[in-house]
Amino acid sequence: MRTVTVHLDAPPRVVNVGVGVHGPAGHTDVFRLPDLWQLHVYGYVADLTVGDTAYTIRPGRVSLVPPATTVRYHYHQDRSEHLYAHLLMPSTGTARSLPVLQDAGAGLPALHAALLQAIAAAPTEPGRVTAETWAALWRVAHLTPPAPRTGPHPAFTAAVTHIESHLADPLTVPGIARTAGVSHNHLIRLFRAETGDTVVSYIRHRRLERARHLLCESTLSIAAIAAAVGIPDLQAFNKACRRELGGSPRAVRGRGGSGPAEESPRA
Repeated sequence: MRTVTVHLDAPPRVVNVGVGVHGPAGHTDVFRLPDLWQLHVYGYVADLTVGDTAYTIRPGRVSLVPPATTVRYHYHQDRSEHLYAHLLMPSTGTARSLPVLQDAGAGLPALHAALLQAIAAAPTEPGRVTAETWAALWRVAHLTPPAPRTGPHPAFTAAVTHIESHLADPLTVPGIARTAGVSHNHLIRLFRAETGDTVVSYIRHRRLERARHLLCESTLSIAAIAAAVGIPDLQAFNKACRRELGGSPRAVRGRGGSGPAEESPRA
C-alpha cells in the first residue's frame, strides 16, 4: 500500500488525539484499528510496515493509515514519541489520493502546531479539536513533494562519513545504520544501490585502500598501519593485503606508487 484515498470536504470525527509513547514496553508493536484512520507525525527513527509495504520513519515524516490495516512498528530507541489522531473520515465528496507516508518538510511546524492545539483542546473544546485536526489533514493533503534528489541519499553520505572517520575502530552494520538514522536492511539497500556492493565489502575495500596509501607513502610500521585501518591482527592484515592488494604488506610497500591503480568502490 503506497497511497490512500481520503475525502476532506467535510470534517472528520475525531475519536482521540494525543502523544503516543512507544518503546519502553518493547521495541516492536503490531496492531490495527478496525474502524479508525490513524494520522501520525513522527519525532523518531523506526521501521514501519503498513499491510505488506515497508517504510522508514524519520523525524518530520507523517503517515495516514486507513482502518482495518495491520501496522508493524520496530523502534530504534527505548522511548519514541509521535503525535497522533484517530479518526472517522467522511466517505463522500472529492476523492484525494495521498501517500501513506511522506515528509512534512517545510510544512512540519504548522502541522505540528495544529495537532498540538487539538491535543490541548481535547478536554474542553471538542469543536476546536475537530477544526484543528481537519486543518492538519488539509495541510497533509497539500504538502509539497520534496525536490528530486540529485546526489547520494543523505543516510548513505552519513554512513560513509562515519566509516571513513572510524576505519581504525570496530565497525558493525547495525551500528553504522543507527548512526545514519536508518534500519539495518535499508542501509544494505542503500549501499547496494550506490556502490553495487555490500556494506562489509565497502568497509574492507576502504580499509585496504588506506593501508595501501600508508604503506606506499609513509614510513609507519606495518603494525601501526594495520592498527590504523582496523585490522590489528598482523596475520589477518597480511592475508587481507594479499587478497585485496595483490601482495604482502612488504611487497606493496616495495612497489610504492607503481602498484595496481586504486579500484573504485563502485566496481
